[in-house]
Amino acid sequence: MPSNDSSLATVDLDADPGRPGRQPSRPLSMADDSEITIQTPTRGFEYPGEDDHRYEEPHRSAGFWDSSMNKVRREVVIDWARTLLSLMVLILAVLSLYWAALSHVEQNISSLKVHVVDFDGQVAPYDAVTPLVGPAVTAAVQKMLDSPQHTIGYTIVPPSAYGFDPIAVREAVYDWHCWAAVIVNPNATALLQEAVSIGNASYDPTGAIQFIIQTARQDTTFSAYIVPQLQVLATQFAASFGPTWTRAVAANESVSRDVLARAPAALNPGVTPLTIDLRPFGPAAATPSVTIGLIYLIIVAFFSFTFFLPIHMKFVIPAGHPPLRFWQFIVWRLAATITTYFFVSLTYSFVSLAFQIPFSSPPASHVEPAVNATAYGRGSFVVYWMVNFIGMNALGIACENVAMIIGQPWTAAWLIFWVITNVSTSFYAIELAPGFFRWGYAWPLHHIVQVSRQILFDLHSEIGLNIGVLFAWIAVSVALFPFCCYFMRWKQEREKRAAEKNAESYTVYDARAEGEKKHVLKERGQLPPIRKRGFMRGV
Repeated sequence: MPSNDSSLATVDLDADPGRPGRQPSRPLSMADDSEITIQTPTRGFEYPGEDDHRYEEPHRSAGFWDSSMNKVRREVVIDWARTLLSLMVLILAVLSLYWAALSHVEQNISSLKVHVVDFDGQVAPYDAVTPLVGPAVTAAVQKMLDSPQHTIGYTIVPPSAYGFDPIAVREAVYDWHCWAAVIVNPNATALLQEAVSIGNASYDPTGAIQFIIQTARQDTTFSAYIVPQLQVLATQFAASFGPTWTRAVAANESVSRDVLARAPAALNPGVTPLTIDLRPFGPAAATPSVTIGLIYLIIVAFFSFTFFLPIHMKFVIPAGHPPLRFWQFIVWRLAATITTYFFVSLTYSFVSLAFQIPFSSPPASHVEPAVNATAYGRGSFVVYWMVNFIGMNALGIACENVAMIIGQPWTAAWLIFWVITNVSTSFYAIELAPGFFRWGYAWPLHHIVQVSRQILFDLHSEIGLNIGVLFAWIAVSVALFPFCCYFMRWKQEREKRAAEKNAESYTVYDARAEGEKKHVLKERGQLPPIRKRGFMRGV
């Protein structure tokens, strides 16, 4: 019979004599050494690789509203709300720039200067003729300017400003002194009256007035604003001049019906403006090369950071080798980045070549229409490639610097800002945007677009200014690159020290052991010391 008196003893069934101070883990009941009752406790979980072999409670999940989740739930909700608010502010601030760039087009449309030059009866041998066509054109222009409707910036310029030479007006349009021009030829009235008086069957009514444009300069601006306004001018001129001219001819008794029958175009329409596009925009496949396609140039330049940084970091993270000197790491990163842009820009340029955008047509006359003319003939593709290469450096190295400063996840926010600000000031005429956007003249994509159009369509060249601005961006970005690299390293080490604060050890790389990790003990809650390296190791 077991005795009523019992004593309790505790035996560690898993005891290890090599572990001094180990507490027993299993209670055992003994009575008169005839019965033994073993109570099995909850087993612990041993984390592998720990030197002290501590036992802790196994992982257990909890519900969202569990009291143990109060602290983390509050932290998550606050961080989520803060991030959401930041995104809302970012969207409102950055995307508003794009909308704002087009918010004052109607008010600023007068900044698109169109010179109206009346040579009718102003140049010998036609200076003895009383002009009719020229005054009718200027009257129609003045009527549009006096109307309450917003119009493009018609400016009536005296012919003396161009030396009484209509070709000089075309040159002014080509050289971007004005967006377009309206030319009334010196013989406009003389040829019209002669055709009526002699019955000239070959009279061409389009030879009196010319609308000079070049849509390749900014095809969106021309198609949306300038060309429609010129069509309105042509309609108003025809509505006023046509009836007046017809009545004048009908009242002239010296002109017989037989003569008029031989020159019907001289009576109706009499005069019709002719539109001359010095540099038409085309082919359609060229659109991505000077607009949307350049957005991908920004994106590709940006993502080279995330693609290649993990590869570069192998130099400074020892794995059987000592870390590379940091200044040499900076030089390597910069050289590798520029080399990457060199080949990626070539691939980007090949896309335009593959879709048969003309790159071999010779340059053309500045004052005559030319379709698919290029600025440098057969050398245009190489120049186009170099512009894309320089542009990627101007866009991409700035992205690298910012990405190293702000880190994840805010690099995505920077990409949105960088794309929107560049697009807003590059794909549309800055003259139409509010004055706030004048900084767009210094933004890199604006100059990449200008140079690309100049190369592909043989436009007025400002390549010296454009390349100079791009090189200025590169120079500033390269000068800041080392500081950004050091800042990124400092920030990473600071975050690493903060993460090691609650640990019982921290790791360093032992240079004498070929960069192997070395664990150094410390107290919990204490920050590990700052690791010095490179020229700072002796500090």
